[in-house]
Amino acid sequence: MLALVAFLIGQRVGIGSSTGDASSGAAGAPSAAGGAPAGGAVNISQMSPEERANRLFDRIMSYSEQGKQDSARFFAPMAIQAYQMLGTPDSHARYDIGMIGFVTGNAVLARAEADTILAKDKSHLLGLILAMKAAGLRNDAAARTQFEKRFKASEPAERAKKLKEYEDHASDIEAAMRSPRGTKP
Repeated sequence: MLALVAFLIGQRVGIGSSTGDASSGAAGAPSAAGGAPAGGAVNISQMSPEERANRLFDRIMSYSEQGKQDSARFFAPMAIQAYQMLGTPDSHARYDIGMIGFVTGNAVLARAEADTILAKDKSHLLGLILAMKAAGLRNDAAARTQFEKRFKASEPAERAKKLKEYEDHASDIEAAMRSPRGTKP
């Protein structure tokens, strides 16, 4: 059902983008750079499952940055379903799903994804960042502090691994290192 809704929304967005209507800018798909509608009609049925998941993730993050929480929450179930269609998620996909949970205020989802990443690799930077964020949502200062210490201790050795997900989310890692609290709650 969610796939059908996503398809229909994709069709509407594509039609709105191709008409050149000024009001379609808000409904157009944000670009990966953040915010401006992507050029041309978007037909999500022609995208791979990974492309759909990535596009929905980018849209949700963009809406969150713009303070449009209702829009982020609207697209969250579609994005999660798109990730589920990819098969068994890796740490990168789990981080993305957890971040969707974080920006939509779903501490349970964010924590579950962080726990799953950290069960596989106790020093995975994205798992630790997500765990800090989930603890912040739960107002669990003690857990947040513990994850922050683990993150700071693990960062040099983990960054040396040059994992693709670390490169893709380098800004999240840098923000966690710069922030006096590791990362915003």
